[in-house]
Amino acid sequence: MTADDVVAERLPETVREALLAPLFDHHTHPLRRDDLVRAQFEPLISPSGAPAPPGTTHFDSPAGLAIRRWCGPVLGLEPHVSPAVYLAARAELGAAEVNRRLLSAAGVVAFLVDTADAGPEMLSVAEMGRYGGAAADEIVRVEEVERAVAEEGPAAVEYVGRLCDELAARAARAAGLKSVAACRHGHELGPERPSRAEVIAAAGRRLADPKAPLTDPVLVRHLLWTAVDVARDRGLPVQLLTGHADPEADPGGTDPALLAGFLRAVRPAGVPVVLVGCYPYHRTAAHLAAVLPHVHLDVGPVLAHAAAASAAILDEVLELAPFHKQLFGSACRGVAEMCHLAAVFHRRGLARAAAARLDRGEWSPADAARIIHMIGSGNARRLYRL
Repeated sequence: MTADDVVAERLPETVREALLAPLFDHHTHPLRRDDLVRAQFEPLISPSGAPAPPGTTHFDSPAGLAIRRWCGPVLGLEPHVSPAVYLAARAELGAAEVNRRLLSAAGVVAFLVDTADAGPEMLSVAEMGRYGGAAADEIVRVEEVERAVAEEGPAAVEYVGRLCDELAARAARAAGLKSVAACRHGHELGPERPSRAEVIAAAGRRLADPKAPLTDPVLVRHLLWTAVDVARDRGLPVQLLTGHADPEADPGGTDPALLAGFLRAVRPAGVPVVLVGCYPYHRTAAHLAAVLPHVHLDVGPVLAHAAAASAAILDEVLELAPFHKQLFGSACRGVAEMCHLAAVFHRRGLARAAAARLDRGEWSPADAARIIHMIGSGNARRLYRL
C-alpha cells in the first residue's frame, strides 16, 4: 500500500504530509494474541459481535470488503482476494506477525488502551505498543474498579472510601479514566451528585450481590462523580462511551444529549470529558463540543465499520465541532484489521474533506495541515498531557 493509495486526492504537499503523519489513538482495546479460525474472526469484524446468520458472512459488509482491499496488501496479498484466501494467509503468518504488520502499517505513534475484561488471550498494553512500534498507556475502566471493590465485600459505610482510594491508585498509573455508564444508563444520569446517605444505602443493596452488574442509578452517578473527583486531582480526562459503541448496551445507542445536564454540572471541576464512539449521534456530540468548553469527541469504531462511507460522517463532525475538540480513536477490539482500517479511513476521510474545502477556497493549505495535525495527534497529546 502506497501513500497515494491512502491519500488519493490531489493535495498540496504540506497537507499530504499532515495526513500521513503518525496518529495518536486515544481510545482502543486489546487485540487477540491467539490464532483465530473463521468462526472466531468474523464476529470481531462486526459491530454486533455475533456470528453472521446461516448462509451469510460478515465479509459481505463495508468492513469486510475493506479488509480484503486494505489489509490484504499489508499481509502480502493482492487487493480483493477472497475471504478464504485472506484468512488462509492470516493463519499462515500467525497472529503475532499479523498484529505486528497491521498495527505498524496503521501509522500510530501512541495507543491508549481500555484494558477492561482483558483475559490471557489478549495483548497487554506493553505488547500493543511493541507490535505497533508505538508508545502505549492504560485507560482505566471505572466500572471494573467498582466491581473489584464490591467483590472484596467491604461494609456499606466503607464502600465510599474504598472506591475512591482504589480509583486514585489506578489513576496514578494511567493516562485517563473511562466509563460506560452513559451507554448503559444514559436515561438515569441526572446532574445531581448523590448524598453520602443515599450512597451508603445503595451500597448495602449492591454488596448483597456484588457479582451482579452495576445498575443502581445512585451508585452509577456516585461512581461517575468519584471518577470526576479523581480525574480532577490527577489532571486526567474522563472518557464517556456514547453512541452504539458498547456491545452490551441498547443497540439503539445513547444520545449524548441525555448527558447535557451532567456535562454542565461537571464543568466547574475543570475535567476534560471526551465523548467516545458517539456515532450515530455524532452531530449532537459535535454540538456539545461546540457549546461546552470541556467537552471533546471522536466518532469511534464507525471509521472501520462504515469504511468508505466514514468520510461523510467525519465531514458532518467538521461542520460544527471545533477542530481542537476532535480526536482520533479507533476503538478497535480483538483484531488488528479494525485498527488499521480506522487509520486508513480517518486519513482518507480527512483528505476528502480537506480537498473539498481547499477547492472552494474555504481553507488555506496551512489551515488544512494544521487542522489535520490537531485531529490526528495534537489534540490528544495536549489533552492527555503526553
